[in-house]
Amino acid sequence: MRTVLRRSRATGPAAVLAALLGLLMVLGLSAPAQAAGIADAADSLKKVQVYVDPAMSSRFSKDQADALAKKLKNADKPIFVAVVPDSQAYAPKTLLSDLRTQVGIVGVYGVWRGNAFDVGSDPKALPLTSAKKIAGSSFRSHSGDINGTVNDFVDQAAKQTKGDGPQHSVSAAWVVVPVVLLVLAGGGVFLLFRRAKKRKEEKARAELAQLRTVVDEDITAFGEELDRLDFNPGAPGADDTQRADYTRALDSYDRAKRTMDEATKPDDVRPVTEALEDGRFALATLSARREGRPLPERRVPCFFDPRHGPSTTDVQWAPAGGAPRSVPACADDAARLAVGQDPYIRTVETEHGHQPYWNAGPAYSPWAGGYFGGGMLPGLLVGTMLGSMLSGPSYAYAGGHHDYSGGGNVDYNGGADAGEYSGAAFNSSDFSGDFGGGSGFGDFGGGGDFGGGGDFGGSFGD
Repeated sequence: MRTVLRRSRATGPAAVLAALLGLLMVLGLSAPAQAAGIADAADSLKKVQVYVDPAMSSRFSKDQADALAKKLKNADKPIFVAVVPDSQAYAPKTLLSDLRTQVGIVGVYGVWRGNAFDVGSDPKALPLTSAKKIAGSSFRSHSGDINGTVNDFVDQAAKQTKGDGPQHSVSAAWVVVPVVLLVLAGGGVFLLFRRAKKRKEEKARAELAQLRTVVDEDITAFGEELDRLDFNPGAPGADDTQRADYTRALDSYDRAKRTMDEATKPDDVRPVTEALEDGRFALATLSARREGRPLPERRVPCFFDPRHGPSTTDVQWAPAGGAPRSVPACADDAARLAVGQDPYIRTVETEHGHQPYWNAGPAYSPWAGGYFGGGMLPGLLVGTMLGSMLSGPSYAYAGGHHDYSGGGNVDYNGGADAGEYSGAAFNSSDFSGDFGGGSGFGDFGGGGDFGGGGDFGGSFGD
């Protein structure tokens, strides 16, 4: 009896302890694991610009993710890359939009999902068409290799993306800014706004310098037209109406030179090209009067090169890879198009060599707006780089930020520039487009299937 009692005292605590440990193990094993998803991806993208779902770690390792994060930090551009499985946790039709909403930063978002790769982009950071071309090229160059694809994508996109990355002094800012606000109150806020203002002023100066070369060429070309003009206001055949046309052309030339000399920001260029447009119409009117022809209709300049003078007709034309649209053309360009030849297109110098002005970036919107006016310009430029950026600050001359898709004067990013926080203030159609609309890239934002029969892939995914 004592033996039995002694055993009970010795084994009792051990049994209880074992039971408790077993219960804890059971509870631990049965507790549901935290599922990865959009929220986890957004948190990681905001911090290091890279997210890899644990289910994809066998295909894209931690070392590879760390190296990509370092590359993105060094690039200092608002580019974000997520690698996720083909899972309903990442709904294909809303994945890009959901990530953009939760990260909230105006930028470029590349997403590898399952066996496919797609991209969304705010036009202020990088035109969607450019982002799609880079993504497609990267995907096709690395045949299923996630690491090769996303690194190639980042390398190419970083050269063209505008704005600063979220790791641009972010870590220090999150610690210092609250302290500064507490200690210096309004002083800290003033410094932040001053820095942002300085950055925008520097950007405006660079854009104005870029424009000045092009506008000076326009002014010089118009001056040469005046020099070649065989018109003497005092000649016996000259009448008051002809002299008025001639004076108007001279005044326009002088006004254009004076206004450009006084320009301090890109928007100041619009009155310059307005003056040149008015002067060229005055010359066209003078020519008609002298030759006894009917006076010309007041039309906008030739779309292909405003230096050609007023347009005479509308023609059907499409930019490379774009949809046909009706554009105003001078007689010479209309004749060339009629026989299958290319029009004489105005090109400007860019970091990628000479490009048509509509592919040279948002700085040219005030220049083009002075020639064509804010009302018709968006419709002419739909599908071009300049058209995709008309919602940016450089289009402010039109009375606000313009939505070329017909939404009126709207800034879909709420005033935020590339790399800045806009939250959910973005246009879904501008950001991710319609990937199924005949582009061959499938549909990642609605109307298709990410990687299956819809299909996301074509030449861009499985």
